[in-house]
Amino acid sequence: MSGFIERTDTLAVRRQKRETADSAVRPTATLAVTSIATALTLMAYTAPSVTLVDTATALHTSPSAQAWLINGTPLGLAAALLVAGSLADDYGRRRIFITGTLALGLTTLLGAFTTATWQFTLARLAQGMASAALLASSLGLLVHAFPAPRDRLRATGIWGACVSGGIAVGPALSGALPDWRQVYGLLGVATLLVGAIGFRMLTESRSPRGGRPDLFGAATFGAAQVALVAALTLGRDGWLRLPVGLLLLATAALLALFAAVERRTATPMIDLSLLRKRRFLASLAAGLFTGLGVISLFSFLPTMLQRTLGLSPMLTAWLILLWSGISFAVALQTRRLADRVTTRAQLSLGFALHAVGVLAMLGAIDAGSWHRLLPGLIVAGVGSGLLNAALPLLAVESVPTARVAMGSGAQQTLRYVGSCAGVALTIAIVAGTAGGPARGADVAMVVSAGLAVVGAVGVGVLRERS
Repeated sequence: MSGFIERTDTLAVRRQKRETADSAVRPTATLAVTSIATALTLMAYTAPSVTLVDTATALHTSPSAQAWLINGTPLGLAAALLVAGSLADDYGRRRIFITGTLALGLTTLLGAFTTATWQFTLARLAQGMASAALLASSLGLLVHAFPAPRDRLRATGIWGACVSGGIAVGPALSGALPDWRQVYGLLGVATLLVGAIGFRMLTESRSPRGGRPDLFGAATFGAAQVALVAALTLGRDGWLRLPVGLLLLATAALLALFAAVERRTATPMIDLSLLRKRRFLASLAAGLFTGLGVISLFSFLPTMLQRTLGLSPMLTAWLILLWSGISFAVALQTRRLADRVTTRAQLSLGFALHAVGVLAMLGAIDAGSWHRLLPGLIVAGVGSGLLNAALPLLAVESVPTARVAMGSGAQQTLRYVGSCAGVALTIAIVAGTAGGPARGADVAMVVSAGLAVVGAVGVGVLRERS
């Protein structure tokens, strides 16, 4: 009997040691896994940018429906980011991260086998929702792994640089492979591998607040975002059409219902009192105008270059790689600015440089010269790098530590809502401007620069009161 007790005690001790080892935070591994997964997410997001023409041809997509090929993923992101962030804080950031990573791998693989526009759009929508779980929870994991402010600054800078890195590599990979379907197959397998590694390497963390899940709030907010992005995408074919109006009314009604639900629930998905905090508002504004002014233009620019200048997918990818590669390099170095430049000042400077770079590209497409785009792409790339490094840092700084995944989800929700609206606006401008697509591209660039200036001013104005 005593031998049995001793063996039982030994097993218990071993189990306790394993649990202690499993619960040990591995900062370097956490940074590596979340950063690589984030880069793969952005690669999947940008993959169609240089192959839109080929994809639309293969799927027999009409010109009016091509916006859905781009907007499927941001629609899923916008609908699920805030929900995913809130769930990650309450039920485990590792759990949501792994679920999102594996789901992204599977849905990306599905995209490779689609044969119709609606199938591809649904696959991209599912990719967006899976990406939301991954992106919103990854910053929460980083904050838990790097509690010291200086270490956190370095970690969020690397994470932001991987956003730029994914944007850089995605189009290049798409342009290099002979078939657009191969891109999705390769990215799907790679993402599944990262999910399997993360399952072994990551440590669980969650908010201690407890309570029941805010399922009704999650449902109303997600439905509101779907209605809004659908209205923005359909609006390019006419804003006065009945379906667009009904979707916008549904958005307003669902958001009002969401606000009422959040005021009454004990554990709201988002604490509405945060909307009185200038730092949180600055985070939301920065995300929104990054989507409106930056992501939207560079999501559609590759297609514009191919259609107006006749560039090959590979040459188009190299041009986008110049912009995003510089963004990646700058984002890695921005931690050196921390002692001299505030996060909001860095964002304002990033927006301003984007505006300058975009305005420097005016006339290049009309002149038929891609060489004239190069200086503007370099300057805009520096601006994008500053934005990508500062955005995640402001997202986690603007909310309590226990709610960092929710803060990240809120900012990125506005970022991808802005992206959807901006893509729809860019396509409408290019298609509707008198003088042809080249003239429309110039108008779209001016609008992008103007939105970036508004973003710079808005972030600068939203300072904390002294």
